[in-house]
Amino acid sequence: MSLPNVSSNPHIRSGATTQLIMFTVLLALMPAFGYGIYNFGPRALAVALVCVGSCVISELIFDLIAHKKIRVSDLSACVTGLLLALNLPVSIPFWQAALGSVFAIIVVKELFGGLGKNFMNPALAARCFLLISFPVSMTNFDTDIYTGATPLAILKSGEQVDVSAMIHGSIPGTIGETSMVMILIGAIILLLTGVIDLWVPGSYILSFIIFMLLFGGHGADPAFIAAHLAGGGLMLGAFFMATDYVTRPVSRKGQVVFGIFLGLMTCIFRVFGPSAEGVSYAIILGNCIVPLIDKFTVPVPFGLTASEFKKGGKRS
Repeated sequence: MSLPNVSSNPHIRSGATTQLIMFTVLLALMPAFGYGIYNFGPRALAVALVCVGSCVISELIFDLIAHKKIRVSDLSACVTGLLLALNLPVSIPFWQAALGSVFAIIVVKELFGGLGKNFMNPALAARCFLLISFPVSMTNFDTDIYTGATPLAILKSGEQVDVSAMIHGSIPGTIGETSMVMILIGAIILLLTGVIDLWVPGSYILSFIIFMLLFGGHGADPAFIAAHLAGGGLMLGAFFMATDYVTRPVSRKGQVVFGIFLGLMTCIFRVFGPSAEGVSYAIILGNCIVPLIDKFTVPVPFGLTASEFKKGGKRS
């Protein structure tokens, strides 16, 4: 009788590669990106090219200097650049967009070990860096087409907004956050291809709605809730950045806790903070506590007790 062939883990392998996953994410971002170009004009395309190009060049130069394997072909730098561009106003100076891209790749990604080792989302970290460094440029949404405050800022001041315009996207804002419809089309692509699931975005959006009902000051006003869902970077953040494999919790239970935390923090920032937005800071803070969430939610491996697992898998 022959013995079975026993090999080391992992025992289940997928045909999906990093390059294929990143290509799928890029494809899913195209509806929001395309609408951004339609909504704001050719400069939106130029900002995206600056961000993507700066990310790719930064990664290539760093890998060459550090004598690391060149990995720009995995498209992760392209995804970071495009996500950053979609989170920027179209009027931002090109040199600031490039600086943010370099920060995302060099400081947030490569200095922590590269893809898979960064502890926060590079694109959102770069956006927060730019918000702190250049607040005027990052909050200037005036264009030839739109002038004045964003719908969320108007809503925060107590005035009424056009919710239907917020849903289809004919509003001022960052390049990729304005059209809820286009973002959801991209989200459906990610869900159908299995790149993401609904544990993080579902718990994020649902908990945000609950917290806004409790603390928003408008009760169960459907127009108020719909405006907050359609406005700002909530949908873009929930489906494209909070779901980042590297910076989200490992277990499903942890992902639900993570989503609830994001919903609570976004509500706090929007209702009680000075800014009308809050998604970027909420996700960055969530990324920082992911190790703590994992500590209490990762299942104990088979054959170990909880105390043994906490000791690093060593038996007493």
